[in-house]
Amino acid sequence: MTDVTTIPDVAVQLAGVTKRFPGVLANDSVDLDVRRGEIHALLGENGAGKSTLMSVLCGLYRPDEGTISLASDGRLKPVDIRSPRHAIELGIGMVHQHFKLVRSLSVTENVIIGMDGVPLRLDVDKLGAEIAEIGLRYHMPVEPGATIWQLSVGEQQRVEILKVLYRGADVLILDEPTAVLTPKESQDLGRTLRTMVAEGKSIIFISHKLDEVMSFADRVTVLRQGRNVATLDVSATSKGELAKLMVGRELSAPPARRAGELGTTLLELKGVSTLNDRGLPALREISLTLGGGEILGIAGVAGNGQRFLAEVVTGLRPTTGGAIEVRGKDRTGASPREMISAGVVHVPSDRLGMGLAGNLSLADNLAMRSYRRPPLAKGIFLDRRKMVVEANGLIERFNVMTPGPATPARSLSGGNQQKAILAREITAGHEAAGGAVIVAAYPTRGLDVGAIESVRARLAEERDRGSGVLLISEDLDELMAMADRIAVFHGGEVMGIVAPSETSIEELGLLMAGERRT
Repeated sequence: MTDVTTIPDVAVQLAGVTKRFPGVLANDSVDLDVRRGEIHALLGENGAGKSTLMSVLCGLYRPDEGTISLASDGRLKPVDIRSPRHAIELGIGMVHQHFKLVRSLSVTENVIIGMDGVPLRLDVDKLGAEIAEIGLRYHMPVEPGATIWQLSVGEQQRVEILKVLYRGADVLILDEPTAVLTPKESQDLGRTLRTMVAEGKSIIFISHKLDEVMSFADRVTVLRQGRNVATLDVSATSKGELAKLMVGRELSAPPARRAGELGTTLLELKGVSTLNDRGLPALREISLTLGGGEILGIAGVAGNGQRFLAEVVTGLRPTTGGAIEVRGKDRTGASPREMISAGVVHVPSDRLGMGLAGNLSLADNLAMRSYRRPPLAKGIFLDRRKMVVEANGLIERFNVMTPGPATPARSLSGGNQQKAILAREITAGHEAAGGAVIVAAYPTRGLDVGAIESVRARLAEERDRGSGVLLISEDLDELMAMADRIAVFHGGEVMGIVAPSETSIEELGLLMAGERRT
């Protein structure tokens, strides 16, 4: 391979990179250059090809066309990246959106796992001290001896970043790094990234959150339908321009709150309590009501009981006290299947882990609410032809971008996975007389602006049909725009229930911090 002279500050360059899958052109002649000492954001709708492009750069995929060049001695030299191990040897490391940690091993063991030259007898204390020092250097404190399952999601992400730093990566790829973080953890991550680039490292930051791109990044590249449509200095653009570049059109305003009287009470919690997986109190005497034609927002910092609220309402977790009523009937202790029959549907926070069976086809996943009944069921057998017909109808109605109903659910982008879950759950909710109870946990987390617009519009449409939506979200702007009332959780308790028109982001922040509303 021959050397290619280029501007001195470029660390890595992709030229004309194309990647195809059966029925899908994921990347179409993409050009990208990333400079030393910069945070370069990669924006685009779900399915625009961002993760595929970065998987090519980190060696998970081989490009069908195009070249990758890395800086060496002031020149760019083409390289053939054969595997992730080869990529890390070249100084390129990727932190994936779905962590690749062994939960039963310690932080130290996860950081060194798979490395060459590790002795049979480990000096755990020495290795732990080295890892802890790197963590402190980059403002990512960790406990080297802690087991992964004991750590929060934010702490697990630190371990993933430390893995690539410990291996000497100079180009770090972060795939949706803030999708599972609290606002405070996101701010801490931004501080960490700035420390890295100050030392000359290069960061490629895949994100759907325009606020964070504007705050963290130096430059931004926008992909649409697998092509690079623009590379801009962040200081010379705006959120509105970036959003338009991502989706190729102007976005509509968030759905307005519904005016008028609410319908009958669909869901009522009376002093509900439950325990977490360690047997400690997770919800403490929660009392809430949800009316038909209402969106009740649930706000709070992650880990303050929101997940357990969704689980007790959908029958996934038993209560230890209180009562749950659906349309006036006591459903305390009901199973998930009984809650489904009562008209309670669930859009879970973990799309792929809980909402979909990743290895099954899209048609199989879309049938999971209705496969027991005709027309899909013929006695004890399934009518596969009718499953495909019904799946095609839902795919078209909810605009799920997929090669077809036989596509495995795991191969869809996050936004299209969420559309598929909404298609299944909302359709099932339409069978409930008088409106469904829709439990939507973080339904727009990790989605691009176009997918967020679609999800919010669907939830507003169901509200207007008379369903009640329990909207659990960490996006306070989303709650303020969509909810009729907002209940704020802290420590498994309700600190207060407020109307968006009568409160502010600052007051919500105080309630989230534990200041109870009188």
